[in-house]
Amino acid sequence: MRIILFTGKGGVGKTTTAAATAVQAAKQGYKTLVISTDPAHSLSDALNLELGPEPTFIDDNLYGQEFDVYYSMKKYWGNMRQMMLTIFKWQGVENIVAEELSVLPGMEEASAFLWIEKYYREKAYDVLIIDSAPTGETLTLLTLPQATKSWLTKAFPGQKTAVKTLGFMVRKTTGVPLDKGYAELEKLFDKLEYIQKVFVDASVCSIRLVANPEKMVIQEAKRAYTYLQLYGYNVDGIVVNRVLPESAADGLFKKYVEAQQNYLKDIEESFDPLPIFKVPHLGEEVFGLTLLEKIGETIYQDQDPTVVLHQEKPIQIEEHKKTYEIKIKLPFIKENDFELKKYGDEVVIDVGNRRKKIFLPRFANFLQMNKYEFNDPFLHIWLDKA
Repeated sequence: MRIILFTGKGGVGKTTTAAATAVQAAKQGYKTLVISTDPAHSLSDALNLELGPEPTFIDDNLYGQEFDVYYSMKKYWGNMRQMMLTIFKWQGVENIVAEELSVLPGMEEASAFLWIEKYYREKAYDVLIIDSAPTGETLTLLTLPQATKSWLTKAFPGQKTAVKTLGFMVRKTTGVPLDKGYAELEKLFDKLEYIQKVFVDASVCSIRLVANPEKMVIQEAKRAYTYLQLYGYNVDGIVVNRVLPESAADGLFKKYVEAQQNYLKDIEESFDPLPIFKVPHLGEEVFGLTLLEKIGETIYQDQDPTVVLHQEKPIQIEEHKKTYEIKIKLPFIKENDFELKKYGDEVVIDVGNRRKKIFLPRFANFLQMNKYEFNDPFLHIWLDKA
């Protein structure tokens, strides 16, 4: 099964590009599901038909789904949420506050992840295409398992056995599924960690950036590419949407077309060797299968849209005689753009307002960071062996 996720700044045409790719994949015989995880859904509008919170048949080999957070929370988080609500009430928290606290940080993103885990585990489709939220929310989605890895322990320190033992008694006397909720919570966190491993498998998952030839959009695309590399995800292409033809330079859009041409050169130079696909502005609103098929053919020509278009290892760890070397690709940054620290068996990298934790083997807890250097675009870190 292949997973292809589209992301980019809001308004660049992510939904159209994702839908067009799905139409093209289905046309080539792949059983394809295109799913929107953006709370501000527009996939139904792009396809020009109503989609629900479960997969909806669209056409031969093509299905669509618009993620509904409330439907998904009810489907996945029932016992766990009741468990947390009960625990907070026992701790003396007032009902209204307990209700708020019982909603886990990142629950919306987690619910989306669980749908993806379900489809991947069941292998119900050949291709899963994700119309993701704008860049910031996508990074939250992709880093959620890392952020919640130790949440359970921090939230309930030393209470695992107590919750499970006492929970059985509570369920017998009050009907509140405390122990079942805790078990459900552990299981869901396991699923989140599992699907993140799937996402960093470049043979399975590709991330494709969507941009317009505009300054602010390109800057965000560069930052997104940097962060995605930082977290180990494989970006295998960039789609440049709404490119005006040079003939438009004769009229009102002369300066705009000239600016676009300069930005296109910037994109080609900055993202090389990534494949770059240019989609001309159609001069009309894009919705319905006919126009989406036209865009899909424009993007991929005769190419299979499901293949891995580009692959590299942005994070590598090598063992040397006296040291371990960690090599991380961080494009579009300078040496003063990041801070690097080591805490026990973690190496922590701060780039802008993003933090990446690289979890090393446990014995690395006793290793000292010898040195690091940045040779654009790679950061090299050396850890001394004990």
